[in-house]
Amino acid sequence: MINPKQLVGEKATEYIKDGMIVGLGTGSTAYWAIMKIGEMVKNGLKITGVPTSKATEKLALELNIPLLDIADVMHIDLTIDGADEFDAYKNLIKGGGGALLREKIVASISKFYVIISDGAKRCEVLGDYAVPVEVTPFALNISIDQLEKLGCEPKLRLAEGKPFVTDNQNLIVDCKFDKIENPLALSEKMNAIPGVVENGLFVNMANLIITEDGNGNLVVIE
Repeated sequence: MINPKQLVGEKATEYIKDGMIVGLGTGSTAYWAIMKIGEMVKNGLKITGVPTSKATEKLALELNIPLLDIADVMHIDLTIDGADEFDAYKNLIKGGGGALLREKIVASISKFYVIISDGAKRCEVLGDYAVPVEVTPFALNISIDQLEKLGCEPKLRLAEGKPFVTDNQNLIVDCKFDKIENPLALSEKMNAIPGVVENGLFVNMANLIITEDGNGNLVVIE
């Protein structure tokens, strides 16, 4: 049976049309979409991509996908990206790969935002996955203290024993909540904390989620 991440990733590329500016997501599921886009470009598709991370930029360049810098675009026609958790209302938790700030910027200027995810990441209520929060190093301890007051268990993300540093030279605090009943309100409270740059709750942003049922059958949430 085909890899479920590959299944949903390749399905999403069917929404791409010639001449589009396409946002290229980050992560293990977005990888399959980018690989397919690379194949399509090789076969004559004419698009330009906007990567959401340095890792995605590297992969796209290896596949000869033409790229634009985010500074040179005011809108993106279609973005394809993954999620770490999602519900039936298309609320998302993203940022497991540490690219949440760039992902949210790209999503915010996308006319159509497609999320791809294997079915295991679907939930009734968000909260099984910790919410990544990007913070400035200067305000780390203050941010952690303020985030904890929102009812979570905050934990500084480490990589090889050292603080994980984002592409924007910030840090990530992973905030574990029991259940997130009102993701929009929580997102606003997090972003109101001085020192917080952005959080991994993506609310009212996804137009479509392409997932699967665990048996190789595609499921589309509109």
